[in-house]
Amino acid sequence: MCGIVGYLGKKSATPILLSGLKRLEYRGYDSAGICVLENGALKTFKKEGPIKMLAAELDKQSLNSQIGIAHTRWATHGQPNETNAHPHYDCQHKIAVVHNGIIENFEGLKILLAKEGHKIVSETDSEVIAHLIEKFYHGDLEQAVLEAVKLLEGTFGLAVISESEKKLVAARRGSPLILGIGPDEIFIASDASAIIEYTNQVVYLEDNEIATISEQGYEVKSLDGHNANNQVTEIKWTIDEIEKSGFEHFMLKEIFEQPKTIANALRGRIKDGKIKLSVNFDAKKIDKIIITACGTSWHSALIGKYLLEKIAGMPTEVDYASEFRYRHPIVRDNNLLIVISQSGETADTLAALRETKNCQTLGIINSVGSTIAREVKSGIYLHAGPEIGVASTKAFTSQVASLILLALYIKEQISGELDQALSDELLIIPEKIQTILDQAENIKAISQNFVSAKNLLYLGRGINFPVALEGALKLKEVSYIHAEGYPAAEMKHGPIALIDKNMFVVFIVNHGPIFEKIVSNMQEVRARGGRIIAITDVKDAAVEKLSEFIITVPSVSEELSPLVNIIPLQLMSYYVASANGINVDKPRNLAKSVTVE
Repeated sequence: MCGIVGYLGKKSATPILLSGLKRLEYRGYDSAGICVLENGALKTFKKEGPIKMLAAELDKQSLNSQIGIAHTRWATHGQPNETNAHPHYDCQHKIAVVHNGIIENFEGLKILLAKEGHKIVSETDSEVIAHLIEKFYHGDLEQAVLEAVKLLEGTFGLAVISESEKKLVAARRGSPLILGIGPDEIFIASDASAIIEYTNQVVYLEDNEIATISEQGYEVKSLDGHNANNQVTEIKWTIDEIEKSGFEHFMLKEIFEQPKTIANALRGRIKDGKIKLSVNFDAKKIDKIIITACGTSWHSALIGKYLLEKIAGMPTEVDYASEFRYRHPIVRDNNLLIVISQSGETADTLAALRETKNCQTLGIINSVGSTIAREVKSGIYLHAGPEIGVASTKAFTSQVASLILLALYIKEQISGELDQALSDELLIIPEKIQTILDQAENIKAISQNFVSAKNLLYLGRGINFPVALEGALKLKEVSYIHAEGYPAAEMKHGPIALIDKNMFVVFIVNHGPIFEKIVSNMQEVRARGGRIIAITDVKDAAVEKLSEFIITVPSVSEELSPLVNIIPLQLMSYYVASANGINVDKPRNLAKSVTVE
């Protein structure tokens, strides 16, 4: 969601800024803009639509600036158009600002600024920042930004440029920003992927910090003026990891990476008959676990509830992060709060974490150095590598694998015994997943049967009910086909009214104690003409008779079944969307990292 890039160095800024914007396309956006300082004047170019439109306009220019800022916008306040696109100017067009986040008091600020003679030309909440900086500017850009942000309520990641000084100023509260440190050059970015092509040395700005960048280097302070001591960190992944590697889309590449990414999540964590996790809590002192997350991560949290209660015997609650902070949750000192976020920057999840300072906290995070990763007391990194596709795939399975590890770890800490059989089986899950990926062409052929469907129902039971939710979400996200996930037994309490000959119903049908119950649910659907797609690990005459299409997955323990059952659902969503000509990696209206409420 929204992207910021800034550059000051000895190279031409425009190609670097454009390259950074292209690397940020996966986050979701609807317009883009760039501003450079050249020959003592700010020059700004903005376009609605894809970055290639902006690039085409810049090709007509002869720019040779060594300093500038750029932005991709995902509309929150005001329509996607050139006026609302960033960067935004002050009245005199001498100060330009790019902004991620939401300024909650912008309406009041607009009224006050208008009374002072400022003319606001856009519908955005962001433009007021440029005018506030103008109000306080007296030859010192850093000081003007410091004064301006004192009046802002809400979240922001800012990059500011002025025609009067060859410097950039960046500030952060609640929206991620990093500095990239290279030889004779410094970058600003909202995401490391924007600058990894140029440097792997970064400084993470903390909340309520400001950075001033000049030809002499950079300086980071707190917003109250005290010097900060931010360390330079090395990014471990490389540019090769965010290329498509021959796949048509990042989403498909990331689906096929899952044998490797799950193996990475497990590597070194099951060793010498023990689960090895770097956590800072005493499991014996924990009497309840609360998990909070959003979207796909919330579905992994629901699976985590089953795992932690069944394997570890630990009472567990799951909350949407967006609801958690507003429902006055009861969190005690002896509780463990787990927050799950691929990006580590999800605004609602971060806010939920900050609501609960009294208990132990654990993050399950993919992005090293992210805000959540820095603020939790313990963390489990996924090591899945950068996930570029907006619809999460490999991060989801790595989250589930990490939750299985956590459940095994807590059980071992409490009882002193490792569930050796389950941990051994977990280690060979990557091989099981590969056997499903080997069926990709068959899954693609089955998917072609419902590319024109209007609605699908996904049904599962027990630990696979959240898998049904995730399968339906994937289809909605990338194909724009309406789909709903339900517990299979709940279907008869309402959704069964939707079943007719045009309704495709995906059933997750695994062996186990409720197998016959699920078959009974399948009979109810078939009796009403529904068309069944079965994801199953059993060869059963009843399942074969009731199903129009069958996708076979390897037989595994119930606790591990979500890891194999989700793979064909991810592939089905991808193939349906691709057949319908949709930009699978950047579906409409969605953003990869949701950094606003």
